[in-house]
Amino acid sequence: MRTTLGRHERHDLVVRRFAEACRRGDVNDLAAILSAETVGTCDSGGLVVPSDEPVRGRVEVARFVMTLCERAGVDVAVESVNGRAGLVLREGSRAVAVLGAESAGYEITTLWIVLNPAKLGDWHRG
Repeated sequence: MRTTLGRHERHDLVVRRFAEACRRGDVNDLAAILSAETVGTCDSGGLVVPSDEPVRGRVEVARFVMTLCERAGVDVAVESVNGRAGLVLREGSRAVAVLGAESAGYEITTLWIVLNPAKLGDWHRG
């Protein structure tokens, strides 16, 4: 009987834990899942956030993600993003953000956050 998780299974577990922390609105739990050197890179097309400069550090990235999750009516779903577990944030049937993640061990090291409305159309439902 295997007792250790493979790389992809660990990644899925970490992303699911991250999603649960997002749903609970717990910024401390979010930060605990991120590595100290986590980088969050946004693609907003200059339309959503004032800068597409990366957000660096576990606390800063956790706070940024929490601002996305705290929008009224946002649903957090774990879905396949670029072939790996990631997050899709939706308001009703409309995607407002897609987060791809890279992990190492049991921490997220990198988040790619798509906020550009022109790139979210394929993620809408209905």
